[in-house]
Amino acid sequence: MTEPTPDNIAAFPSDTLNKDGMAAQTLMKDGHAAMTESGAAAKAGVQELTKAYQELATKNVHNLTAAVQALSAVKSPTEFFELQQKLIKDGVQAAMADSRHIAELTTAAFTAAFEPVKKQIEAVRNGTRN
Repeated sequence: MTEPTPDNIAAFPSDTLNKDGMAAQTLMKDGHAAMTESGAAAKAGVQELTKAYQELATKNVHNLTAAVQALSAVKSPTEFFELQQKLIKDGVQAAMADSRHIAELTTAAFTAAFEPVKKQIEAVRNGTRN
C-alpha cells in the first residue's frame, strides 16, 4: 500500500491511520518529556555553574586581599620579590585547577542536559519507546 496523501487518505483503512496517529502522538509525547527533562537538567547545570563561579569569585577576592596584606608586610625588596614569585606561582596553579574544575562542570552540565534528547533520538532510530 502507498503512503497516505491528502488525495488518497480516504482509501486507507482507518485502523492503519489510527495506528499511525497513535504512533505520532506517542512520539510527540515522548519528545516533549525528553525536552522537559533536558530543560530541567540544563537548569540544574546552569545553577551549579553559577554557584561555582560565585565561589570562585569569593575565593579570588579573599586570595587577593591576603596577597596584598602579605605584600604590604614585607621588610625588604628581596622578601617582596620572593613573595611575589610565590604568589604568581600559586595563582597560576590555582587558575589552572579552577579552569579544569569549571570545564568539568560545564561538560557535565551539557552532557546531562542533552542525555534525554540523545536517548529519545536513539529510541526513535531503533523504533522503541523510552
